[in-house]
Amino acid sequence: MVTENRVVVVGSRGSKLALIQTKWVISELKRLNPGLEFQIEKISTKGDKITNAPLSRLGGVGLFTKELEVALIKEKIDIAVHSAKDVPTEIHEELMIGATPKREDPHDVLISCNNATLEKLPDDARIGTSSLRRKAQLLAFRPDFKILDLRGNLDTRLKKLETDDMEAIVVARAGLLRMNYTGQISQIIPFDIMLPAVGQGSLCIEIRKDDARIQKIVSGIDDNQTRIAIEAERSLLAKLQGGCQVPIGAYAEVQGKEVSIEAIICTLDGDHAIQDRHSGHKNLAAKIGEELARRMLENGGLKILHEVRKEFQGRIDHI
Repeated sequence: MVTENRVVVVGSRGSKLALIQTKWVISELKRLNPGLEFQIEKISTKGDKITNAPLSRLGGVGLFTKELEVALIKEKIDIAVHSAKDVPTEIHEELMIGATPKREDPHDVLISCNNATLEKLPDDARIGTSSLRRKAQLLAFRPDFKILDLRGNLDTRLKKLETDDMEAIVVARAGLLRMNYTGQISQIIPFDIMLPAVGQGSLCIEIRKDDARIQKIVSGIDDNQTRIAIEAERSLLAKLQGGCQVPIGAYAEVQGKEVSIEAIICTLDGDHAIQDRHSGHKNLAAKIGEELARRMLENGGLKILHEVRKEFQGRIDHI
């Protein structure tokens, strides 16, 4: 337990969900370090400021993390709380992931106007999502779906379901659970229909590498099984060089001494996909993720990724 009295400044995005997540992290840190005081510093990111375009069109990495990382490096904050799915696979050399708390449910969920499941939605149903990963897997399941771009925080997206002439939207279950909105869920989408984003449902606590005091403070909320699973997923994504412009889904879990990971690479229209899984000793999580990625690339994934990036660049050129 750390008892030094200096206030710990915690950086957070300003959205309702981000603040709920950050306040949960602080409550856990206070429980383990009752002598400490914490202060939230709200920081707006590029992804927060630009809400009228799909994330895939914004380009670059760190759309929801870069500004917090700059604040960390400049020592304006001591801790940055991120959703793990937003954290680039390569982070600044002065920073590190200090803790990965226990993961919330990583499934995607359907919220529909009439509480219908994916199977029961009407022909040509309009579904809102800003995720190319979700779009591709939805179209792979039902090619008749009409996918509409949907941006904004969770409250905004829920409101748009009522106002923007859509039959349904797809969001992460973890956010709904953290905001206690679970009564609105029409269907928890199984992994055989939709694999989640890398890191979905998990938080990453980012800190400075040279700050031993903060490392000690946050280490108590690290969940070893979550950390191993996220390591496997992030190593796979790094090998695939994936980002918001590529429809990639993955999920890893630890059982006993073994970690297993399943992943999918899709074309934008969902017509073609490479899906595979791999497992091995949990101490080799990064290598297992990399090996699965290598195997998928050799078995047709590289061709899909090339086609996706070429097609997507063509769309960007015409905007």
